[in-house]
Amino acid sequence: MSSSDPTPPDRPTTKAAQTEATTAALIAVARELFASRGYAGVGTEEIVHHAGVTRGALYHHFKEGKEGLFRAVLVQVAAETVARVASAAASTNDPWDALERGCDAFLDACATTEVRRIVLTDGPAVLGWDVWRAIDTDYGLSVIERALQRASDAGELLPASTNAVAQVLAGALDEAAIVVAGADDPAAARAEMGTTVRRLLNGLRGPVV
Repeated sequence: MSSSDPTPPDRPTTKAAQTEATTAALIAVARELFASRGYAGVGTEEIVHHAGVTRGALYHHFKEGKEGLFRAVLVQVAAETVARVASAAASTNDPWDALERGCDAFLDACATTEVRRIVLTDGPAVLGWDVWRAIDTDYGLSVIERALQRASDAGELLPASTNAVAQVLAGALDEAAIVVAGADDPAAARAEMGTTVRRLLNGLRGPVV
């Protein structure tokens, strides 16, 4: 194994922890491989080889095999992305600034190779739009809705259903993210989408006192 090969984390020797350790090793290796070469460019045998487990172990922990493992990887990346968004929003006490920082953090994440390839490019293609959308909603919508509610409570949002606005904003952010993922110049696309999202937010903003 070369120095550039993905390496699984150290596994504990206790049997009670083996299941969790094997699952973690498979996800860690698959995540690195999927990010670097995409779902179609990675074979099951390569994953289990680098993870140091058998093919049977893969199917034992992920009944759908490679696709099930990919879904676990996508969920992990999505959860970490949402955590970064929430952290960015929490870095300021101003509700409107928090909303803008959260949107910026999301678009910044979408410009990274890992999120672009795993979540935005391969995600819908491998899992199907409905499943991908459900995962996106589970992890992202509540964060957006909470940020909007804070802005609304502070009088910085035009009167409207917070859930309805969150649904529309989430859809706009997803479309912006897909544009970034498919762009030849992700950095330029991210900047353009960032400006567009700011304009959209400003259209939702109440009168600044």
